Amino acid sequence: MLKHAPRLILLSLALAVVLSACGNEEDPRQQTAAAVTVVTLKTASVTLTRELPGRTSPYLVAEVRPQVSGIVQKRLFDEGALVTAGQPLYQLDDAAARADVSLANAQLVRAQAALTLARVTASRIAELAKTHAVSKQDNETAIATLKQAEADVGVARAAVQGRRVTLDYARITAPISGRIGKSSVTQGALVTANQVAALATVQQLNPIYVDLTQSSSELLQLRQSLAAGTLESTQSLPVRILLEDGTPFSHPGTLAFSEVTVDPSTGSFALRVVVDNPDNILLPGMYVRAVIGNGVRENAILVPQQGITRDPKGNASAMVVGKDGKVAVREVEVSRTVGDQWLVEDGLGAGDQVIVEGLQKIGPGMPVQVTEQQAATQPDAGTSEPSPDASKP
Repeated sequence: MLKHAPRLILLSLALAVVLSACGNEEDPRQQTAAAVTVVTLKTASVTLTRELPGRTSPYLVAEVRPQVSGIVQKRLFDEGALVTAGQPLYQLDDAAARADVSLANAQLVRAQAALTLARVTASRIAELAKTHAVSKQDNETAIATLKQAEADVGVARAAVQGRRVTLDYARITAPISGRIGKSSVTQGALVTANQVAALATVQQLNPIYVDLTQSSSELLQLRQSLAAGTLESTQSLPVRILLEDGTPFSHPGTLAFSEVTVDPSTGSFALRVVVDNPDNILLPGMYVRAVIGNGVRENAILVPQQGITRDPKGNASAMVVGKDGKVAVREVEVSRTVGDQWLVEDGLGAGDQVIVEGLQKIGPGMPVQVTEQQAATQPDAGTSEPSPDASKP
């Protein structure tokens, strides 16, 4: 027994040292507070927008066709140039039309001479009829002859006008102002009245239309939100146009109308936007995108995207700093993106501090040292873009 006493004493001392060390050890989470960056949420007025694809189309389109038959004597415009309404475009051979006008003028002169003679005769017979020098029948005949002569003058005058219209049709003019395309005929070609093929096409490009399509389900959701009062209408807001390379177009557009019929094959309806195009940058058939305001959300809560995480089931959550200075996990519901932020529908409110940096080194219940994110680095909350899939950040 005495032989093993020194060994027992040493073991007792070692055990006492280990127990003392264990008793003085604290939870590492409670020793130091992790440094994190937070964003204190505030309410804001947010314009919710929708970016829709579309194609440009001319404001006005007119196909130039001849209204009389003839040989093209000369083309009077430069292909691709700007033309004004009434500007001559083609000159047809008008020799026959000029001859018809001369004939009609001669017939008018003859009718006017007959009218003069009939008027003089009727006047004389009327004087003689007062003294019963001529019969009543002769007087009535003279009056009828006068009226017939007046009608003949009207017919001749109308014939002159008709021949002049035909003569004017020999000079084909631009029906509208705009940019004219290439000519389908050359000098010496024979054209016929109301032919199927157009001689040229004039398109008015300033302003220009942008034709868009939007899902009918989105329209239904928007109307429900407006009826519920969660959104305010934005029909008066301008429409932003983005070019094919993503560059914003310098002139905003205005929503002209929405189609009243949904395409059953696509489940979408058409929208048309009118855009000023003074420099003719937008050309017909060009692919563009339009950012249209759907509504204004008052007192909206926006959270930076890095502050929202999802579990394997897709449930969204955020880590917030509680009043006790410790980390808490908050389940949230988000609907769409607004720039680089999420629009929160439920789970967070004004004044909550959402952790956006330092998430890797913290956990629920840990004390943290808070640093507020600089206001200059916070995303702009002026407009919104819907997420392609609102269920995933």
